Amino acid sequence: MNDVEAVIKTDAGDLFALTEALVGVPSVSGDERALANAVEHRLRERAPSLAVDRIANNVVARTQGLSTRRVVFAGHLDTVPAAGNAIPRVDGDVLWGLGSADMKGGLAVLLALAEQVSREAPRFDATFVFYEGEEVADEHNGLRMIFADAPELAAGDLAILLEPTGGWVEAGCQGTIHLRATWRGARAHSARPWMGSNAIHRMAPTLSRLAAFDAGTVDVEGLEFRESLQVVRIEGGVANNVVPDVASLIVNRRYAPARSVEAEIDDVRALLGDADEVEVRSASPAAAPNLQSPLVAEFVGTLDLAVRPKLGWTDVARFAAAGVPALNFGPGDPQLAHTAEERVARDDVEGCARVLAHFLGLRNGAAR
Repeated sequence: MNDVEAVIKTDAGDLFALTEALVGVPSVSGDERALANAVEHRLRERAPSLAVDRIANNVVARTQGLSTRRVVFAGHLDTVPAAGNAIPRVDGDVLWGLGSADMKGGLAVLLALAEQVSREAPRFDATFVFYEGEEVADEHNGLRMIFADAPELAAGDLAILLEPTGGWVEAGCQGTIHLRATWRGARAHSARPWMGSNAIHRMAPTLSRLAAFDAGTVDVEGLEFRESLQVVRIEGGVANNVVPDVASLIVNRRYAPARSVEAEIDDVRALLGDADEVEVRSASPAAAPNLQSPLVAEFVGTLDLAVRPKLGWTDVARFAAAGVPALNFGPGDPQLAHTAEERVARDDVEGCARVLAHFLGLRNGAAR
């Protein structure tokens, strides 16, 4: 049995084995087709009562007409490139391997829930979204494609993204913006620098100002969102004997869901004010925690789940922008994501599944 067949045939009753099978199918961003095919095949075969739609390498399965309220569960198919961990390895009740935490443990839970929902009657209508391109630039994001081309497939009253959270509810998310600032000078021989203007030297005061910036912490709905402002890339220089005539940096701002993306861009532009050019490379809004939203409050309160802010950007912001309250809740330690030590424990995957099954009113859903 090859890796794709293992995803199709492994029984959902063993979530740990299903997670291992999913890790065994390579799905680095841009190469999700094989896994999307396996997910689609499995859903059509094992969840026959669900409506299944396919858009590119995005698969959506839905119940229809069971309730006046709908919960959307979503998870991305892609992973970052391997770091010597492409082959899954089981050590007792711990699965090591690329994507085990981010987020194939979550995908296993989604598949199992979809199959159970197909057999039972959940108390909400349920949508299960498996999408491509989350780990790369927004233009490749499959959820963005769904919202643009078939928004009815992502509509709901609550969205739960199975990003790794270690069993916490990670509410809302930070916004993120990237700006590129460029300084210009004039070339000269490095032995006669007074005949030119060093663009890198011109950048120095701004670089010092950014390094000293105190980003602070912002309280939103009782959650402490720690912000950041970091120079993440610098470019400049022509040759070792030439005064550089162009230099640039890219700064990344991570901000709490307390202000608009436009206001944050204006503030960062002000810090870059002595640059000759400033270009916004990307800008993604933050998402408020929405802890008072009825379904968010019910999800958190039903099992008295611990809540913390999401320090990072996730697609909860995409749902929030569409008017759907959203949160992050999934198996795996987020601090292990994208590392060579990525792993997930059996109890973490099974515990997440129990919580979500309980919320849907399915059998075997129980408190952790």
